[in-house]
Amino acid sequence: MFQDKTLTCKDCGSDFTFSASEQDFFAEKGFTNEPGRCPACRAARKATSRGNSGYSRQERQMYDVTCSACGKETQVPFQPRGDKPVYCRECYRPRNNW
Repeated sequence: MFQDKTLTCKDCGSDFTFSASEQDFFAEKGFTNEPGRCPACRAARKATSRGNSGYSRQERQMYDVTCSACGKETQVPFQPRGDKPVYCRECYRPRNNW
C-alpha cells in the first residue's frame, strides 16, 4: 500500500527515507503529518527536551515536619497547612493500606 519516500530534514537538511513500514505505523496511530526531522535529529531533539537523563523533572522541595502519630522528625513533599495531621512514612502506610 505504501512506498518508501525520500524526505528532507528541516533541521540538518539531509535526505532520509520514510519507509513504507514507518508510513503504515504512522497511519495505524492516526498521525497525518510526515516526519520533518531525520532519525538522528529526532533523537537529538528528544534527548535535549528530556535533559539527557530521560526526565525533565526538577528536584522536589521537601519540608521538615513532626509526625502527628509518633513524633518522629521527617520530611514530606508538600507544605503542611496545619489543619490536618502529617505522618511519617511508617505511620502513613498502615492508615492508607499501601
